[in-house]
Amino acid sequence: MAHGGCSLKKVIILDRDGVINEDSDAYIKSVDEWHPYPTAFQAIARLGAAGWTVAVATNQSGVGRGYYSGETLTAIHETMLEKARLAGGEITRVLHCPHRPEAGCDCRKPKPGMLLQLQRDLAIPSLEGSWMVGDSLRDIQAGIAAGCRTALVETGKGQRYVDQVRSAFPSTWICHDLDDFVTRITRDQAG
Repeated sequence: MAHGGCSLKKVIILDRDGVINEDSDAYIKSVDEWHPYPTAFQAIARLGAAGWTVAVATNQSGVGRGYYSGETLTAIHETMLEKARLAGGEITRVLHCPHRPEAGCDCRKPKPGMLLQLQRDLAIPSLEGSWMVGDSLRDIQAGIAAGCRTALVETGKGQRYVDQVRSAFPSTWICHDLDDFVTRITRDQAG
């Protein structure tokens, strides 16, 4: 879709656990415990092919809790970035909040800090027209607070939040998984 020379980025911000990979209530503490969903990276590649910039914003309080190190988190994210590239996609930025919930930081979702940081990093005037895709209420709340459109996937913890999100945020898309979201948005874009 041409923007008449305008270089305004269209951004899709993905939560990580429960959207790109399986979630775990015991935390994902190593590369070996990190299991991507079978269609996640093809979906990310399809977003790139449709002209979207893809980024990740993920709460990772396991670092602040001492369950795994920042170096381990970096290794997991390098693996994720490589798998995206191998599938023909690109994740432009990966932002994470290492803080425990009680730290009261501005970056932990449901606060929009990571999303607003991404907006600054990409030098775009606003996140209007961008999307936040997550599997929890706090992902949706962060997206709305940052001015994004939002989608809840039913993978990960998503099914727990369907009714709550439907009633609180009726314009949020409810999608089976990331692949379903990408199918809907590319169809929506074409229409």
